[in-house]
Amino acid sequence: MSTITIQHGSFKLSDTQTLNIPELTINKGDSWAFIGANGSGKSSLARVLSGELLPLSGVVKSTFNAPFRLSFEQLQKIISEEWQRNNTDLLSDDEDDTGYTAAEIIQFNHKDNEYCLELAAKFGISDLLSRRFKYLSSGETRKVLLCQTLMGQPDLLILDEPFDGLDIYSRNNLSELLYSLSEKGLTLVLVLNRFDELPEFIENMGIVADCSLSLCGKRESVLANTLITQLQHSEKIKQLSIPETEDPTSDNGLDNETPRIILKNGVVSYNDKPILHGLNWQVNPNEHWQIIGENGAGKSTLLSLITGDHPQGYSNDLTLFGQRRGTGETIWDIKRHIGYVSNSIHQEYRVSTNVITVIISGFHDSIGLYQTPSDRQIQLAHEWLRLLGFPAKTAQQPFHSLSWGQQRLALIARALVKHPAMLILDEPLQGLDGINRLLVLRFIDVMLSQGTTQLLFVSHHQEDAPSCITHRLIFVPEGNKYRYDIETL
Repeated sequence: MSTITIQHGSFKLSDTQTLNIPELTINKGDSWAFIGANGSGKSSLARVLSGELLPLSGVVKSTFNAPFRLSFEQLQKIISEEWQRNNTDLLSDDEDDTGYTAAEIIQFNHKDNEYCLELAAKFGISDLLSRRFKYLSSGETRKVLLCQTLMGQPDLLILDEPFDGLDIYSRNNLSELLYSLSEKGLTLVLVLNRFDELPEFIENMGIVADCSLSLCGKRESVLANTLITQLQHSEKIKQLSIPETEDPTSDNGLDNETPRIILKNGVVSYNDKPILHGLNWQVNPNEHWQIIGENGAGKSTLLSLITGDHPQGYSNDLTLFGQRRGTGETIWDIKRHIGYVSNSIHQEYRVSTNVITVIISGFHDSIGLYQTPSDRQIQLAHEWLRLLGFPAKTAQQPFHSLSWGQQRLALIARALVKHPAMLILDEPLQGLDGINRLLVLRFIDVMLSQGTTQLLFVSHHQEDAPSCITHRLIFVPEGNKYRYDIETL
């Protein structure tokens, strides 16, 4: 029988950190979930189980033949490679798009068209197979890579945050699929931040804290120990405050009458496929919006129009902060009013830089920092770093040396640091553990209550919506397009 056994295992993570696993046994057919805070070492544990991280000391024995691990970082790498294949996201008319289709990505390592079609049908992505992978939404790319993973017929499947970026239907669909795989004898390991994403069929759990597997065993007994700690931490979070803006006496130059966003008959399409069609939307001062829709509905596309990053913004009747697009404004005239967090920002932040520079770059709306920051900006960035719970030495660490969840926290601080007029958060809590989700939501509540910042918020988790939301824009499927419903709360 296939098994992994670890006894007194110690694994090097950096010059100053090691992951310690006192004892762990995973047998063929087991279902496990490992849960821990951001930076706790749980993703490194996943690398241990897949055979990618070798021990400094202790004993690790594995008789699994085909272990496979899927993570955020792998997804980011593939998307980055796909965009680099053309080295541009704007192809000329006579330039071939060399990006792989979803079907080619699924079958990249294992060619089996019949099985590819079967998996695509199970994940509800059959109609995406002919589309270029790099044009898919974050949730759609996740499903494609899960299909790619299953093409290899793994006997040990390790999924690092498999539910992040998926809408409710897709999360339930994936959970059911994983349950069916577990029932058929596949050994399954999930690495999770959220207790509420723990599937019912998971029988065993482990808690990773401070780079150590501190607790593991049957699900019921482990849950009884950890939920109390979560509640204790949440009480402390309720009392926090946030740093000031760079100049508390200045304003953003916007009056309290002019609509922040006016989009009339908005249309965006790729290769003649409509992504947005006929969307009429207006955001007035003091309104906070939640944008809801399934994967691929066009939510992130809409937000890229607002941030000025989408080239089709100029072909639309779009007015931002009182100025019509295409009337002489620069991209920086738009971005100075906006703080933005999204998967695309996370993927684009590929420059080699340290953590404090990432936070400071939020003052300048840049990827990286290309001018000397002021002493005040440096001071405020360090205050945000402390508020996130990072040690002082983290400021000089390479950004990409942090865990995925810690990187996301730094990017959230980057978006908040200048107290923007419009805070745009596209799945901001993705990859965050329960405590850090509460922390970020508290940041949002405090910032919006203390100033004039407005919010556009996208999340597939209804419970993640901040309490300040006043309106909802809902993408409702209607045939092969969407209609747009608006709710006032």
